[in-house]
Amino acid sequence: MTDTNARSRRRFLRAVGAGGVAALAGCSAEQTDDGTATTGAGEGTTEPAGTTTGEATASMADTLVVATSPPFVDAPSTSPGAWLKEEFESEFDATLVYQTPDSELNYYIERVVQGVEFEADVYVGLDTGQLIDVDGKRGEGEFTDPLFAEAGELEGLSAVRDGLRFDPQSRAVPLDTGYVSLVWNATMDGGEFVAPETFEELTSDEFAGDLIAQNPTTSTTGEAFMLHTIDRFGADGYLDYWQRLQDNGVTVLGEWSDSYSAYLNEEAPMIVSYSTDQVFASAEDQDLQKHQIRFLNDQGYANPEGMARFADSDAPRLAEAFMEFMLRPETQAGIAQRNVAFPAIADAPLPEDYGQYAKEPPESVTFTYDELEANLDTWTDEWARRFAGG
Repeated sequence: MTDTNARSRRRFLRAVGAGGVAALAGCSAEQTDDGTATTGAGEGTTEPAGTTTGEATASMADTLVVATSPPFVDAPSTSPGAWLKEEFESEFDATLVYQTPDSELNYYIERVVQGVEFEADVYVGLDTGQLIDVDGKRGEGEFTDPLFAEAGELEGLSAVRDGLRFDPQSRAVPLDTGYVSLVWNATMDGGEFVAPETFEELTSDEFAGDLIAQNPTTSTTGEAFMLHTIDRFGADGYLDYWQRLQDNGVTVLGEWSDSYSAYLNEEAPMIVSYSTDQVFASAEDQDLQKHQIRFLNDQGYANPEGMARFADSDAPRLAEAFMEFMLRPETQAGIAQRNVAFPAIADAPLPEDYGQYAKEPPESVTFTYDELEANLDTWTDEWARRFAGG
């Protein structure tokens, strides 16, 4: 489910500024590839892609190099990177250094294909689609050995919630998750608008022209919504459902940032977005009536993210200690709040009001690694041929 054209909603936030209303958006999802890497200090500066930020100690054995996406350490609104570095270094006799190439995991895949070494020990922010990309590239060029090691029996791993483990080879360890849902504006139609409760109602005349969605071939959010429709209507029925959406006037835009701008401009009363939308809305003292959440059929599509140790890590024990540190309840709570997501474990001590604004669906939906590996390209290609002239 990787897309290099649009991964991080935080990119959109950077464009409009931390104090802008667009900062209501939520956790990371879409990204634009611009060839730079952000620093881990949260100062908004950039460096060439693939560089390491932070001060390394004399011995690499005492330094942990964590690879991740730029927004994880340098979002204009909130991000967990700097906090994690401070917490980890306060307990462990080691220095945590971030690498934030703008092409994210593709940076490392390209290097192993070319036979070029790199120093990263752990990758944070891995999802199912990226794992599929990794495994699909193996065998190209010099990429013969595994990129990631098996996680093994990490302390805290048993506390991960059911349904979030997404790697059948047990390399990736779930870190957090988000849910794709509808966000809707109850102030439109003179304050009379109410979002539909089911997928079927969404295509009724009552909601003609009321939905903004994203292109599944260019947007992670759009892809998740398409997959949810496949889960609901089957591989043989989802295109017919999308035809009904199209006949009912759905607006499909290329990236999440474009669609969210249109939603904020009240071009439509509903958007496919994230169920954490109210977290930023409340923080920015916005009208929550404009940021209501609807789980169609009481379901949300889950997009879990994880972490994995690079197989050629120079500090494997320190990397494992870091992964265990990341699974601690207090760390999980801190990550969830700063990444505006949901913890991977059930007993993270979140503030009481967090659940008031970060909405979890009664039922989560997602496809497995094996299902996506076998079908995702076919499903997106079929969608593109039918609706995007692909």
